[in-house]
Amino acid sequence: MPAEKKICLSAVGLSKVYGFGSSKTLAVDHVNMDLYEGEVVSIVGESGSGKTTLAKMFLGLISITEGEIYFQGKKRDISSNKKKQEYWKNIQAIFQDPFSSYNTFHKIDAVLLDCIRMRGGGKLPKEKKVELMTEACSFVNLKFAELTNKYPFELSGGQMQRLMIARIFLLKPKILLADEPTSMIDACSRATILDMLMQLRNEIGMTVIFITHDIGLAYYVSDKVFIMEHGRIVESGSADDVILHPQAPYTRRLISDVPKIYEEWDLSTV
Repeated sequence: MPAEKKICLSAVGLSKVYGFGSSKTLAVDHVNMDLYEGEVVSIVGESGSGKTTLAKMFLGLISITEGEIYFQGKKRDISSNKKKQEYWKNIQAIFQDPFSSYNTFHKIDAVLLDCIRMRGGGKLPKEKKVELMTEACSFVNLKFAELTNKYPFELSGGQMQRLMIARIFLLKPKILLADEPTSMIDACSRATILDMLMQLRNEIGMTVIFITHDIGLAYYVSDKVFIMEHGRIVESGSADDVILHPQAPYTRRLISDVPKIYEEWDLSTV
């Protein structure tokens, strides 16, 4: 009998409020969710639904107004820089815009070496570091010998996203948050990036959380789907249950808004 999967990340009554008084905005409204080890999860919603704010709270990039986040069964503690760094060894992100994901002044070597240091390999011999960086680049079909001493901005958007995945290969986090990772690259690169993420998930058993507006992508890659509207989770379940048998009106509208090449497009809801 297969071992029962453990919960790796939980949100309990998670809320985020921006502003004060009459200008107050409730971006995330009492969200509850459990995410399991090795699971691929998609949080789906339109722009302004609160999905990216939720992701930033999971990453510890913004404060929580109300509620708690639990990591590996314990209340998350990122009260100091040291604790935050330790947490970030286990949870990493790939963001939507590859062009703003890198420090313009850092060469590719420095980007990858920083990952090796973060995993405790700062004192490894230079040859071993080069071997690790070469292996990581090979995993994403890049050649380290052609990248060394270059800056990230000298690469294409697709190559930059692949370099982000090479970082994840080196860091081997327990959780990866992928915020619209394919929305700014061409269709061919998109399929490659998704395949690489799935291969990486299979190799190291990490949990992958996609933040996306693309319900088709969610159905294609996910074990579980959460639908988010106005800061709330309005529907959740297996990908088949949510996409093939939607219950919430908002979910049904998201599905109906997906263009179909064999039907006349209805633009009345746009």
